[in-house]
Amino acid sequence: MAEPGPQRGWFVFGFRGFAEPRGGGARRVEPEPGGIRVVRPAWSYTGLVTGRGRLVLQGWLAGALPGHCQDLLPSESHVLLLRGAVLEAWARGAGLCGGPAWQQQLHPGEVAGPLPLVPRGYVTPQPPFLCPLPPALRAQKLVLGHEHVVLLGQAGTIYTWGCGRHGQLGHGGLEPVSEPRLVEALHGMPMGDVAAGGWHSVSVSEGGDLYVWGWNESGQLALPSKALAEKRAPAAASVSQHEEPCAGTGELYTWGWGKYGQLGHNDTASSDQPRQVGYFPAKGLRVEDVVCGPWNTYVGAVEK
Repeated sequence: MAEPGPQRGWFVFGFRGFAEPRGGGARRVEPEPGGIRVVRPAWSYTGLVTGRGRLVLQGWLAGALPGHCQDLLPSESHVLLLRGAVLEAWARGAGLCGGPAWQQQLHPGEVAGPLPLVPRGYVTPQPPFLCPLPPALRAQKLVLGHEHVVLLGQAGTIYTWGCGRHGQLGHGGLEPVSEPRLVEALHGMPMGDVAAGGWHSVSVSEGGDLYVWGWNESGQLALPSKALAEKRAPAAASVSQHEEPCAGTGELYTWGWGKYGQLGHNDTASSDQPRQVGYFPAKGLRVEDVVCGPWNTYVGAVEK
């Protein structure tokens, strides 16, 4: 008989509800046997797709929907689902009862996902739900901030658009941009991945270099934050508002806003300095995936 492989699991630290104390330690998330395939946090709840394809909602919007689900995008107004060859938007205010408020059938042979990318465009969990993209962009990944969009092209180029008032677009100004625009400062350096916080943006080059730009009010760019410096004692001289890169060795480092313990350091302090999360090496776990919510952090880890 073959020996079982390393145990995998998902863990969360940070906000769990106003009735619970801040800064609590990590807890394992396992809604049912078979593991978790997709984790999508919103402000007040989190959507999970289990290994069996079941949609589970945890938080202020709790419960499950029958039927198979491949992916989702949650917001405070709607939950957008990919179920088979159909995209659906369910109104949160109706408690996901009745039926979808919007529905779009994919054409035969079309494949969507991972969301928000879909054939010929992308989806958002707010109306109008489906947004077109110029075919020439040839997107390989697209991520959504609270008010902006970051797209990674096939050639490793980055395009951004939307609200720019916090510098999250990377175009050297604070003006909004209505159409995808090339981030010229990174042109010529092929990028391998992108991410978006609430009002900041992140990219990783094919060589492994990390680039960040946008709002740094809580130190989320890992650059000196004036707001944090003013809170420090004179003697001592961080979708979301925090960041969680995972090193190639499976170590997790966090920084940014920490009010609800989402940085994983058993406190509620914010920081503009990257700091390793000690929970996972102490438990003999290697971090493989990280999903950053507005007030919490989900971590996928495996036994070493």
